[in-house]
Amino acid sequence: MNTPFAKRCALGLLLASALPMLALAQQAPVVPAPPAAVSADTSILTRGPQPLQGFQASYTVSRNGSPLGTASMQVVNVSGNQWRIDLGIRGTQGLAGIAGLNLQQSTVFTADGGQFRPVTQSTVRNALFSTSKSVGIYNWAKGSATWSGDIKKSRQGPVALQSGDISALLVDLAVVRDARPGVTLNYRVVDNGRARLQQYAVGSEQQVVNIGETGYQTLPVTRTTAGGDGMAVWVSEGVPTPIRITQTDNDIGTLDLQLIQYKVIQ
Repeated sequence: MNTPFAKRCALGLLLASALPMLALAQQAPVVPAPPAAVSADTSILTRGPQPLQGFQASYTVSRNGSPLGTASMQVVNVSGNQWRIDLGIRGTQGLAGIAGLNLQQSTVFTADGGQFRPVTQSTVRNALFSTSKSVGIYNWAKGSATWSGDIKKSRQGPVALQSGDISALLVDLAVVRDARPGVTLNYRVVDNGRARLQQYAVGSEQQVVNIGETGYQTLPVTRTTAGGDGMAVWVSEGVPTPIRITQTDNDIGTLDLQLIQYKVIQ
C-alpha cells in the first residue's frame, strides 16, 4: 500500500504523527527557492565515497516557511564498527512550542565495508501530555525486522530484510556518503513496519546554500514521488551531515531543516 505516510523520511515520519495532535491548520506547501548554481571550487564535483565520521550538528526547523523549532543530529561510535545516529526535534515556536513537541529517534547500526546495517531503532514522541514509544529490532540472522511498543499491530512485522537495507534515519548518512555528480542513488528503506524503495537524483552542478553568513558549495540530491511528495538534501565536501534537508508532503506541507553549526567528534 503506497500511502504518503510510507514515503516520508525520518523527519516526516516523526513530525507526521505529532502535528495532527497539535491540530495545526493545513496550509498549501511552500517550496523553498532553489539555491544558485556556481562553478567555482570543483572539489565537490570530483568527490568519491565519503568516510563515516562522528559529529554533532544543530539545525533550525520551519514548516511552510514559519519557524517551528530546533533539531539536533549526531553520530557517535559505540564500539568497534558499531555506531548510533540520533535525531531530536524540539518545538519552540507557535503551537509546537506551547504543546511541548519533543521527538527523538535513534538507530544503532554497523558500518562494514562502507555499508550501513541497522541493528535497533527507537522512537519517542511527546506532545500535548501524550507520549508514545516504539522499538524496532533488525534480526539479520533471521532475516527479518519487527517492531513493538506504541505501534499498530499491522506495523509490528515481521518485515523480510534484504542485503543493503537501511532505516529512514540512515538515509541522511547514505546520501552524504554516496552523492556524486549526476548519479542515481537507490535505497531500500525498512522502517516503521514497512519496506519501500527510494530513488534519488544527484545534480551535476554545484549550488551555493547560504546559512547565515556562511555559503556552502553543495550538491543537491532530490527524491520525488507520486502526488507531489518529495525530499531534497544538500551535501557539501568535507561536511559529515547534510547542509539542508527539505521534506515536501501533501499532508504536512514543507518541512525545512537548515544547518546552524556542526563539529566532528572522535
